[in-house]
Amino acid sequence: MLQAIGLTSIPRRDRPPAVDDLTFEARPGAVTALLGSRGSGKTTALRLMLELEPGRGITYFRGRPLHRIAHPPREVGVLLGDIPGHPSRTLRGQLRMLCAATGVPASRAEELTRAVGLAGLERRRIGTLPIGADRRLGVASALLGAPHTLLLDEPGAGLSVPESAWLYELLRAHAAEGGTVLYATEDPKDAARNADRVVTLDGGRLVADQDVAEFARTRLRPRVAVRTPQAARLAAAVTQEARAARRPVEVVAEDGNRLSVYGSDCAAVGDTAFRHGVPIHRLAAETGDSGPVPRTPESGKPGERPSGSASPGTPPPPADGAPSAEGARETSAGRRTGGAQRPARSPLRPLRYEIHRLLGVPSTPLVVAAVLVGSVTLALLLGRGGRAALPAVLAGWPALSPLPPAALGAGLLGAFSFGEEYRYPALTTGRGTVPRRPGLLLAKLAVAAAVALLLGAVVVVIDLEALRFVYGGELISVPKNWPTLCVSWLGLLVGCAWAGVLGAGVFRAAAAGVAAVLAVPVAFVPLLQKVLTGPSVRSAAGLPGRLREFAGPQWSPAVDRWLAGGLRVIGQPAGVALSLTLTGLLCAYVFTGLRRKARW
Repeated sequence: MLQAIGLTSIPRRDRPPAVDDLTFEARPGAVTALLGSRGSGKTTALRLMLELEPGRGITYFRGRPLHRIAHPPREVGVLLGDIPGHPSRTLRGQLRMLCAATGVPASRAEELTRAVGLAGLERRRIGTLPIGADRRLGVASALLGAPHTLLLDEPGAGLSVPESAWLYELLRAHAAEGGTVLYATEDPKDAARNADRVVTLDGGRLVADQDVAEFARTRLRPRVAVRTPQAARLAAAVTQEARAARRPVEVVAEDGNRLSVYGSDCAAVGDTAFRHGVPIHRLAAETGDSGPVPRTPESGKPGERPSGSASPGTPPPPADGAPSAEGARETSAGRRTGGAQRPARSPLRPLRYEIHRLLGVPSTPLVVAAVLVGSVTLALLLGRGGRAALPAVLAGWPALSPLPPAALGAGLLGAFSFGEEYRYPALTTGRGTVPRRPGLLLAKLAVAAAVALLLGAVVVVIDLEALRFVYGGELISVPKNWPTLCVSWLGLLVGCAWAGVLGAGVFRAAAAGVAAVLAVPVAFVPLLQKVLTGPSVRSAAGLPGRLREFAGPQWSPAVDRWLAGGLRVIGQPAGVALSLTLTGLLCAYVFTGLRRKARW
């Protein structure tokens, strides 16, 4: 049972709210259509139900609001607008990534790929899917968690007739298994054919909540659609002749030069226009919505349909490549067996999601390859001169560059991790604040740090081997302070990666994350060098000794060495600048983003 109570959107400027005090129910075991013309508030109502839009009111999904549901994708499946996802990600990679986020086995992706008729397209990029396939991908994404409720906005948009018939059969199969289905549509004939109940909106308000049989009887009437430059004159003529003949004819003026004539036919309207010398640009018989009417008492049974309407249980034969009815039933069966597919909630879900996200796009290997090639090239050029220090040579860090290639690459990958969440929001259909969840932030920081550490180690090893191969091993001597240098090097890479993650998370763009990385050496380090090298600056060099006196005999010499090395690393201007930058970005992220309702 879905219960929407008092949904009201926040009005913008002097305009009325897009949705105003909307209350209705969508019952389990039935398909409910949310009907309204463009701008009537259908999409805003769906977003209010999903807490994606600011406003008042509440929606209960089987007695619980969405923010009280521990696993929203397993309760509510959503398809709003375009299919979210990086266009370079494969169909299979997209579904596997969402499986990791939802907490269902990866086999669920293969099952739904077959069920929605996408078998054979698993390795196709999302941006290259044929027409209609992206809509089926959206349906598969909505069904991943085997949800009880489905919310869909114009699900048949862009689909052919066979694909549309398959889709509505799938929705009916889901409802037949006890699920709740609510979809928005502009076409009253679509609602009459495919829904059990029709909720009609006009101007953001509820104007009718009817059984489909009552809806078809009271709101669907044949009409003659007329387009003429003399609409007012023709309307008066048709009305006058109908009164003279005592025929119940109603003429409704539409926008511009259009008329809708109810109770007549094309021949009669054409004859009237000819007799009065009115030019006609369009004359067609249609079946359309009769406009807003007062709410009528419920009548009929939920499964009753108007005579002559097509039954969604008997769709036309599927076209080549279109999914079959068996696939729809298989998908519906996935909801029945959903209990076996729902493992206990794990803190590793966001981590698995982030790993799938990182490895599923071509930008990751391209950045890593560019870093390795650039670092080796710079290392060989610096080693050839013989004047650069060995650490700078191994890092490929010339004096003119603000950061070495490895640090830039780590920061870029970190910036992509959040920037792509906002540019291609794969998760926002489930929860509007998904990119701001603490669990997802920790997963991104952990994966970014691991990638930075691995990248730093690989760069040093490859640069060292390249130098030994080109210039000989006898010229490469290991410095005595190599542990401190390693800590400084890896700390720089991890700090840059985290700056990229937090910068993109705060400003919602990958470019902002890269700017946060470059701001450390370009802006903050020169400023701190002046501050830290002033005549009145005190030193913390004696801190390890004072801590040793405080701790007594339990103090280990190894701890003394590590603490002294850590203080030397942190005390560098770059270390101080990076620490302050990360602290500021983290505070900004917490202040601007984290909310109580946002969680993994």
